[in-house]
Amino acid sequence: MREIILISITGQDQPGLTQALSTVLARYKVNILDISQSVIHKSLSLGLMIEVPKESESSPILKDLLYAAHNLGVSLTFTPIGPEQYETWVQAQGKKRYILTLLGRVITAEALAAVATIVYDNALNIDGMTRLTGRTSFADPDDHPRACIELSLRGTPRDLSAMHAHFLDISRTMGVDIALQEDNIFRRNRRLIAFDMDSTLIQVEVIDELAKAAGVGDQVVAITESAMRGEIDFKESLTRRVALLKGLDATVLEDIATRLPLTEGADRLISTLKQLGYKVAILSGGFTYFGKHLQKRLGVDYVFANDLEIREGRLTGNICGDIVDGPGKARLLREIAHKERLDLNQVIAVGDGANDLPMLDLAGLGIAFHAKPVVRKGAGQAISNLGLDAVLYFMGIRDRETVLTLHTPKG
Repeated sequence: MREIILISITGQDQPGLTQALSTVLARYKVNILDISQSVIHKSLSLGLMIEVPKESESSPILKDLLYAAHNLGVSLTFTPIGPEQYETWVQAQGKKRYILTLLGRVITAEALAAVATIVYDNALNIDGMTRLTGRTSFADPDDHPRACIELSLRGTPRDLSAMHAHFLDISRTMGVDIALQEDNIFRRNRRLIAFDMDSTLIQVEVIDELAKAAGVGDQVVAITESAMRGEIDFKESLTRRVALLKGLDATVLEDIATRLPLTEGADRLISTLKQLGYKVAILSGGFTYFGKHLQKRLGVDYVFANDLEIREGRLTGNICGDIVDGPGKARLLREIAHKERLDLNQVIAVGDGANDLPMLDLAGLGIAFHAKPVVRKGAGQAISNLGLDAVLYFMGIRDRETVLTLHTPKG
Protein backbone atom coordinates (compact mmCIF):
# COMPACT_ATOMS: atom_id res chain seq x y z
CA MET A 1 0.00 0.00 0.00
CA ARG A 2 1.30 3.46 -0.98
CA GLU A 3 2.35 5.49 2.07
CA ILE A 4 2.02 9.29 1.90
CA ILE A 5 3.15 11.55 4.73
CA LEU A 6 2.87 15.29 5.28
CA ILE A 7 5.92 16.68 7.11
CA SER A 8 5.60 20.06 8.83
CA ILE A 9 8.80 21.83 9.93
CA THR A 10 8.80 24.95 12.12
CA GLY A 11 11.57 26.91 13.80
CA GLN A 12 14.24 29.49 13.11
CA ASP A 13 15.33 29.71 9.49
CA GLN A 14 18.98 28.95 8.81
CA PRO A 15 21.26 28.10 5.88
CA GLY A 16 21.51 24.39 5.09
CA LEU A 17 18.20 23.36 6.68
CA THR A 18 16.53 22.19 3.47
CA GLN A 19 19.77 20.56 2.35
CA ALA A 20 20.05 18.53 5.56
CA LEU A 21 16.46 17.30 5.53
CA SER A 22 16.31 16.55 1.80
CA THR A 23 19.59 14.59 2.09
CA VAL A 24 17.88 12.28 4.59
CA LEU A 25 14.95 11.81 2.22
CA ALA A 26 17.28 11.22 -0.72
CA ARG A 27 18.97 8.39 1.16
CA TYR A 28 15.67 6.49 1.12
CA LYS A 29 14.79 7.48 -2.50
CA VAL A 30 11.67 9.34 -1.37
CA ASN A 31 9.49 11.20 -3.93
CA ILE A 32 8.49 14.82 -3.20
CA LEU A 33 4.79 15.29 -4.05
CA ASP A 34 4.43 18.88 -2.81
CA ILE A 35 6.51 21.51 -1.04
CA SER A 36 5.86 24.97 0.35
CA GLN A 37 7.89 27.35 2.51
CA SER A 38 7.39 30.76 4.10
CA VAL A 39 9.65 32.82 6.36
CA ILE A 40 8.54 35.76 8.51
CA HIS A 41 11.24 37.52 10.55
CA LYS A 42 13.49 34.40 10.45
CA SER A 43 10.62 32.18 11.61
CA LEU A 44 10.32 29.25 9.20
CA SER A 45 7.29 27.19 8.18
CA LEU A 46 8.14 24.43 5.70
CA GLY A 47 5.81 21.73 4.47
CA LEU A 48 6.72 18.58 2.53
CA MET A 49 4.38 15.91 1.22
CA ILE A 50 6.34 12.74 0.49
CA GLU A 51 5.70 9.33 -0.99
CA VAL A 52 7.54 6.50 0.75
CA PRO A 53 8.90 3.91 -1.76
CA LYS A 54 7.03 0.59 -1.70
CA GLU A 55 10.21 -1.27 -0.79
CA SER A 56 10.83 0.97 2.22
CA GLU A 57 9.21 1.56 5.59
CA SER A 58 8.49 4.99 7.00
CA SER A 59 9.83 4.35 10.52
CA PRO A 60 13.57 4.67 9.80
CA ILE A 61 12.92 7.69 7.55
CA LEU A 62 11.01 9.51 10.26
CA LYS A 63 13.60 8.55 12.88
CA ASP A 64 16.45 9.99 10.80
CA LEU A 65 14.44 13.12 10.06
CA LEU A 66 13.79 13.67 13.77
CA TYR A 67 17.49 13.26 14.51
CA ALA A 68 18.40 15.82 11.80
CA ALA A 69 15.73 18.21 13.09
CA HIS A 70 17.07 17.95 16.63
CA ASN A 71 20.55 18.92 15.42
CA LEU A 72 19.07 21.86 13.51
CA GLY A 73 16.95 23.05 16.45
CA VAL A 74 13.63 22.85 14.58
CA SER A 75 10.40 20.97 15.27
CA LEU A 76 8.83 18.30 13.06
CA THR A 77 5.34 16.84 12.93
CA PHE A 78 4.16 13.98 10.70
CA THR A 79 0.65 13.47 9.35
CA PRO A 80 -0.27 10.33 7.37
CA ILE A 81 -2.40 11.07 4.29
CA GLY A 82 -4.90 8.39 3.26
CA PRO A 83 -5.51 7.46 -0.41
CA GLU A 84 -8.95 9.09 -0.59
CA GLN A 85 -7.73 12.22 1.15
CA TYR A 86 -4.81 12.43 -1.27
CA GLU A 87 -7.01 12.02 -4.37
CA THR A 88 -9.40 14.68 -3.11
CA TRP A 89 -6.43 17.03 -2.84
CA VAL A 90 -5.29 16.12 -6.37
CA GLN A 91 -8.74 16.78 -7.87
CA ALA A 92 -8.86 20.23 -6.28
CA GLN A 93 -6.20 21.43 -8.73
CA GLY A 94 -8.87 21.72 -11.43
CA LYS A 95 -10.74 24.48 -9.58
CA LYS A 96 -10.56 28.10 -10.68
CA ARG A 97 -7.93 30.27 -9.09
CA TYR A 98 -8.03 33.98 -8.35
CA ILE A 99 -5.49 36.54 -7.22
CA LEU A 100 -6.68 39.04 -4.64
CA THR A 101 -4.49 42.12 -4.16
CA LEU A 102 -4.97 44.17 -0.99
CA LEU A 103 -3.08 47.46 -0.82
CA GLY A 104 -3.03 50.78 0.99
CA ARG A 105 -0.76 53.14 2.89
CA VAL A 106 -1.00 50.59 5.70
CA ILE A 107 -2.94 47.35 5.98
CA THR A 108 -4.77 46.90 9.25
CA ALA A 109 -5.98 43.67 10.78
CA GLU A 110 -9.49 45.10 10.46
CA ALA A 111 -9.12 45.40 6.68
CA LEU A 112 -7.66 41.90 6.33
CA ALA A 113 -10.45 40.46 8.48
CA ALA A 114 -13.10 42.17 6.36
CA VAL A 115 -11.58 40.82 3.15
CA ALA A 116 -11.12 37.32 4.60
CA THR A 117 -14.76 37.29 5.68
CA ILE A 118 -15.94 38.02 2.14
CA VAL A 119 -13.60 35.35 0.78
CA TYR A 120 -14.97 32.83 3.27
CA ASP A 121 -18.59 33.78 2.59
CA ASN A 122 -18.00 33.08 -1.10
CA ALA A 123 -16.66 29.57 -0.46
CA LEU A 124 -13.12 30.44 -1.58
CA ASN A 125 -10.05 28.97 0.06
CA ILE A 126 -6.85 30.98 0.65
CA ASP A 127 -3.98 28.86 -0.68
CA GLY A 128 -1.21 31.36 -0.05
CA MET A 129 -0.34 34.92 0.98
CA THR A 130 2.74 36.99 0.22
CA ARG A 131 3.92 40.56 0.73
CA LEU A 132 4.79 42.54 -2.41
CA THR A 133 5.94 45.78 -0.78
CA GLY A 134 9.25 46.38 0.96
CA ARG A 135 9.73 46.09 4.70
CA THR A 136 8.55 49.04 6.77
CA SER A 137 11.13 51.05 8.71
CA PHE A 138 10.02 52.96 11.81
CA ALA A 139 13.48 54.52 12.25
CA ASP A 140 13.48 55.95 8.71
CA PRO A 141 9.81 56.29 7.68
CA ASP A 142 8.74 56.74 4.07
CA ASP A 143 7.00 59.96 3.04
CA HIS A 144 4.72 57.91 0.79
CA PRO A 145 4.27 54.59 2.61
CA ARG A 146 2.62 51.67 0.90
CA ALA A 147 1.67 48.17 1.92
CA CYS A 148 0.47 45.33 -0.29
CA ILE A 149 -0.24 41.66 0.19
CA GLU A 150 -1.30 39.20 -2.47
CA LEU A 151 -3.64 36.29 -1.72
CA SER A 152 -3.98 33.22 -3.92
CA LEU A 153 -7.57 31.93 -3.82
CA ARG A 154 -9.08 28.67 -5.04
CA GLY A 155 -12.70 27.87 -5.82
CA THR A 156 -15.74 29.33 -7.55
CA PRO A 157 -17.20 32.49 -5.98
CA ARG A 158 -20.88 32.37 -5.14
CA ASP A 159 -21.47 35.91 -6.43
CA LEU A 160 -18.66 37.86 -8.13
CA SER A 161 -20.74 41.02 -8.52
CA ALA A 162 -21.57 41.06 -4.82
CA MET A 163 -17.90 40.51 -3.96
CA HIS A 164 -16.94 43.49 -6.11
CA ALA A 165 -19.55 45.66 -4.38
CA HIS A 166 -18.38 44.57 -0.91
CA PHE A 167 -14.77 45.32 -1.81
CA LEU A 168 -15.73 48.82 -2.94
CA ASP A 169 -17.42 49.36 0.42
CA ILE A 170 -14.27 48.25 2.26
CA SER A 171 -12.13 50.50 0.07
CA ARG A 172 -14.32 53.50 0.85
CA THR A 173 -14.43 52.97 4.62
CA MET A 174 -10.99 51.51 5.40
CA GLY A 175 -8.62 53.29 3.02
CA VAL A 176 -7.46 50.22 1.11
CA ASP A 177 -7.81 49.07 -2.50
CA ILE A 178 -8.77 45.52 -3.43
CA ALA A 179 -8.39 43.83 -6.81
CA LEU A 180 -9.75 40.38 -7.65
CA GLN A 181 -8.50 38.83 -10.90
CA GLU A 182 -8.75 35.38 -12.38
CA ASP A 183 -5.31 33.79 -12.23
CA ASN A 184 -4.70 32.90 -15.85
CA ILE A 185 -1.95 33.08 -18.46
CA PHE A 186 -2.98 36.57 -19.62
CA ARG A 187 -2.38 38.08 -16.18
CA ARG A 188 1.28 37.11 -16.50
CA ASN A 189 1.68 38.10 -20.15
CA ARG A 190 0.30 41.61 -20.57
CA ARG A 191 2.26 43.83 -22.96
CA LEU A 192 0.40 47.13 -23.47
CA ILE A 193 -0.76 49.81 -21.04
CA ALA A 194 -2.93 52.77 -22.04
CA PHE A 195 -3.43 55.86 -19.89
CA ASP A 196 -5.91 58.65 -19.83
CA MET A 197 -3.81 61.80 -19.41
CA ASP A 198 -5.56 64.51 -17.36
CA SER A 199 -6.01 63.63 -13.66
CA THR A 200 -4.52 60.20 -14.36
CA LEU A 201 -1.02 60.43 -15.79
CA ILE A 202 -0.78 64.03 -14.63
CA GLN A 203 -2.33 65.64 -11.56
CA VAL A 204 -4.26 68.39 -13.34
CA GLU A 205 -6.91 68.91 -16.00
CA VAL A 206 -5.01 70.83 -18.67
CA ILE A 207 -8.10 72.55 -19.98
CA ASP A 208 -8.65 73.98 -16.50
CA GLU A 209 -5.11 75.40 -16.56
CA LEU A 210 -5.76 76.93 -20.00
CA ALA A 211 -9.04 78.34 -18.73
CA LYS A 212 -7.31 80.05 -15.80
CA ALA A 213 -4.92 81.70 -18.23
CA ALA A 214 -7.89 82.81 -20.35
CA GLY A 215 -9.80 84.14 -17.34
CA VAL A 216 -12.68 81.67 -17.70
CA GLY A 217 -11.61 79.17 -15.04
CA ASP A 218 -14.84 78.88 -13.07
CA GLN A 219 -16.97 78.38 -16.18
CA VAL A 220 -14.73 75.62 -17.55
CA VAL A 221 -14.33 73.83 -14.22
CA ALA A 222 -18.09 73.57 -13.83
CA ILE A 223 -18.44 71.96 -17.27
CA THR A 224 -15.44 69.66 -16.62
CA GLU A 225 -16.84 68.33 -13.36
CA SER A 226 -20.24 67.68 -14.90
CA ALA A 227 -18.60 65.72 -17.73
CA MET A 228 -16.44 63.69 -15.35
CA ARG A 229 -19.57 62.66 -13.46
CA GLY A 230 -21.11 61.49 -16.72
CA GLU A 231 -23.90 64.05 -16.56
CA ILE A 232 -23.32 65.54 -20.02
CA ASP A 233 -21.95 64.17 -23.28
CA PHE A 234 -18.16 64.43 -23.50
CA LYS A 235 -18.07 65.83 -27.03
CA GLU A 236 -20.54 68.54 -26.12
CA SER A 237 -18.68 69.43 -22.94
CA LEU A 238 -15.31 69.62 -24.70
CA THR A 239 -16.68 71.75 -27.51
CA ARG A 240 -18.22 74.17 -25.02
CA ARG A 241 -15.05 74.40 -22.94
CA VAL A 242 -12.69 74.91 -25.87
CA ALA A 243 -14.95 77.63 -27.28
CA LEU A 244 -14.35 79.60 -24.09
CA LEU A 245 -10.59 79.62 -24.85
CA LYS A 246 -10.97 81.62 -28.04
CA GLY A 247 -8.28 84.29 -28.36
CA LEU A 248 -5.84 82.78 -25.84
CA ASP A 249 -2.18 83.36 -26.75
CA ALA A 250 -0.70 80.03 -27.93
CA THR A 251 2.56 80.64 -26.06
CA VAL A 252 0.65 79.75 -22.90
CA LEU A 253 0.63 76.09 -24.04
CA GLU A 254 4.39 75.72 -23.74
CA ASP A 255 4.44 77.35 -20.32
CA ILE A 256 1.78 74.96 -19.01
CA ALA A 257 3.43 71.92 -20.64
CA THR A 258 6.74 72.51 -18.85
CA ARG A 259 4.94 72.66 -15.50
CA LEU A 260 2.75 69.56 -15.81
CA PRO A 261 2.93 67.68 -12.47
CA LEU A 262 3.21 63.92 -12.91
CA THR A 263 0.99 61.78 -10.74
CA GLU A 264 2.73 59.97 -7.87
CA GLY A 265 4.39 56.81 -9.16
CA ALA A 266 3.92 57.54 -12.88
CA ASP A 267 7.62 57.58 -13.77
CA ARG A 268 8.33 54.44 -11.72
CA LEU A 269 5.46 52.56 -13.32
CA ILE A 270 6.32 53.48 -16.90
CA SER A 271 10.09 52.95 -16.45
CA THR A 272 9.49 49.47 -15.04
CA LEU A 273 7.02 48.46 -17.75
CA LYS A 274 9.24 49.81 -20.54
CA GLN A 275 12.10 47.69 -19.24
CA LEU A 276 9.77 44.69 -19.32
CA GLY A 277 9.02 45.33 -22.99
CA TYR A 278 5.61 46.98 -22.63
CA LYS A 279 4.21 49.43 -25.15
CA VAL A 280 2.78 52.58 -23.54
CA ALA A 281 -0.05 54.68 -24.94
CA ILE A 282 -1.78 57.92 -24.00
CA LEU A 283 -5.43 57.93 -25.11
CA SER A 284 -6.78 61.29 -24.02
CA GLY A 285 -9.79 63.49 -24.39
CA GLY A 286 -7.30 66.28 -23.70
CA PHE A 287 -4.88 67.82 -26.14
CA THR A 288 -2.17 66.39 -28.37
CA TYR A 289 0.28 69.23 -27.63
CA PHE A 290 0.58 68.13 -23.99
CA GLY A 291 0.49 64.41 -24.82
CA LYS A 292 3.49 64.88 -27.12
CA HIS A 293 5.33 66.70 -24.35
CA LEU A 294 4.76 63.73 -22.02
CA GLN A 295 5.73 61.34 -24.80
CA LYS A 296 9.23 62.85 -24.91
CA ARG A 297 9.48 63.05 -21.13
CA LEU A 298 8.40 59.46 -20.38
CA GLY A 299 9.17 57.49 -23.53
CA VAL A 300 5.54 56.88 -24.48
CA ASP A 301 4.97 54.93 -27.72
CA TYR A 302 1.54 56.16 -28.83
CA VAL A 303 -0.32 59.44 -28.30
CA PHE A 304 -3.88 60.06 -29.44
CA ALA A 305 -5.71 63.19 -28.30
CA ASN A 306 -7.40 66.33 -29.66
CA ASP A 307 -5.72 69.06 -31.71
CA LEU A 308 -6.41 72.67 -30.73
CA GLU A 309 -6.80 74.92 -33.75
CA ILE A 310 -4.33 77.83 -33.71
CA ARG A 311 -4.32 80.76 -36.13
CA GLU A 312 -2.01 83.75 -36.03
CA GLY A 313 -0.61 82.62 -32.70
CA ARG A 314 -3.95 82.37 -30.90
CA LEU A 315 -6.49 79.65 -30.11
CA THR A 316 -9.59 79.89 -32.31
CA GLY A 317 -11.87 78.09 -29.86
CA ASN A 318 -12.17 75.10 -32.22
CA ILE A 319 -10.80 71.56 -32.41
CA CYS A 320 -9.28 70.16 -35.60
CA GLY A 321 -10.69 66.84 -36.78
CA ASP A 322 -12.71 64.28 -34.85
CA ILE A 323 -12.91 64.50 -31.08
CA VAL A 324 -11.39 61.61 -29.09
CA ASP A 325 -14.23 60.60 -26.78
CA GLY A 326 -15.01 57.43 -24.80
CA PRO A 327 -15.91 55.19 -27.77
CA GLY A 328 -12.96 56.69 -29.64
CA LYS A 329 -10.56 55.65 -26.88
CA ALA A 330 -11.90 52.08 -27.02
CA ARG A 331 -11.53 52.01 -30.81
CA LEU A 332 -7.96 53.32 -30.64
CA LEU A 333 -7.07 50.81 -27.94
CA ARG A 334 -8.34 47.99 -30.12
CA GLU A 335 -6.36 49.29 -33.11
CA ILE A 336 -3.11 49.56 -31.14
CA ALA A 337 -3.54 46.05 -29.73
CA HIS A 338 -4.13 44.73 -33.25
CA LYS A 339 -1.05 46.54 -34.55
CA GLU A 340 1.07 45.09 -31.73
CA ARG A 341 -0.48 41.63 -32.33
CA LEU A 342 -1.86 41.43 -28.82
CA ASP A 343 -5.00 39.88 -27.43
CA LEU A 344 -7.09 42.47 -25.60
CA ASN A 345 -6.64 40.37 -22.45
CA GLN A 346 -2.97 41.42 -22.62
CA VAL A 347 -3.91 45.09 -22.32
CA ILE A 348 -4.10 47.33 -19.23
CA ALA A 349 -6.11 50.57 -19.33
CA VAL A 350 -6.10 53.26 -16.62
CA GLY A 351 -8.41 56.26 -16.38
CA ASP A 352 -10.46 58.40 -14.03
CA GLY A 353 -13.45 59.70 -15.98
CA ALA A 354 -16.75 58.42 -17.33
CA ASN A 355 -15.36 58.71 -20.87
CA ASP A 356 -12.66 56.17 -19.90
CA LEU A 357 -15.15 53.41 -19.09
CA PRO A 358 -15.35 52.03 -22.68
CA MET A 359 -11.60 51.39 -22.81
CA LEU A 360 -11.48 50.15 -19.20
CA ASP A 361 -14.19 47.64 -20.05
CA LEU A 362 -12.37 46.53 -23.22
CA ALA A 363 -8.98 45.92 -21.59
CA GLY A 364 -8.04 42.69 -19.85
CA LEU A 365 -7.23 44.79 -16.78
CA GLY A 366 -9.22 48.02 -16.53
CA ILE A 367 -8.39 50.27 -13.56
CA ALA A 368 -10.33 53.31 -12.36
CA PHE A 369 -7.72 55.64 -10.86
CA HIS A 370 -8.82 58.05 -8.11
CA ALA A 371 -12.12 58.15 -9.94
CA LYS A 372 -15.66 59.28 -9.19
CA PRO A 373 -17.95 56.60 -7.64
CA VAL A 374 -19.77 55.93 -10.92
CA VAL A 375 -16.45 55.13 -12.62
CA ARG A 376 -15.14 52.97 -9.75
CA LYS A 377 -18.36 51.00 -9.82
CA GLY A 378 -18.24 50.49 -13.58
CA ALA A 379 -14.55 49.52 -13.83
CA GLY A 380 -13.16 46.07 -13.14
CA GLN A 381 -10.62 47.32 -10.58
CA ALA A 382 -9.88 50.58 -8.78
CA ILE A 383 -6.99 52.43 -7.14
CA SER A 384 -8.13 55.19 -4.80
CA ASN A 385 -5.48 55.31 -2.07
CA LEU A 386 -2.05 55.01 -3.72
CA GLY A 387 -0.16 56.35 -6.73
CA LEU A 388 -0.07 55.03 -10.29
CA ASP A 389 2.74 52.59 -9.51
CA ALA A 390 0.21 50.56 -7.49
CA VAL A 391 -0.69 49.08 -10.89
CA LEU A 392 2.52 47.03 -10.53
CA TYR A 393 1.05 45.22 -7.53
CA PHE A 394 -2.01 44.21 -9.56
CA MET A 395 0.50 42.53 -11.88
CA GLY A 396 2.25 40.72 -9.02
CA ILE A 397 5.46 42.79 -9.26
CA ARG A 398 7.34 43.32 -6.01
CA ASP A 399 9.01 46.58 -4.99
CA ARG A 400 12.46 45.01 -5.30
CA GLU A 401 11.74 44.11 -8.95
CA THR A 402 11.04 47.66 -10.11
CA VAL A 403 13.40 49.92 -12.04
CA LEU A 404 13.44 52.93 -9.71
CA THR A 405 14.44 52.24 -6.13
CA LEU A 406 11.84 53.37 -3.62
CA HIS A 407 12.67 55.14 -0.41
CA THR A 408 10.63 52.26 0.97
CA PRO A 409 13.29 49.72 1.96
CA LYS A 410 14.29 46.33 0.68
CA GLY A 411 12.88 42.93 1.35
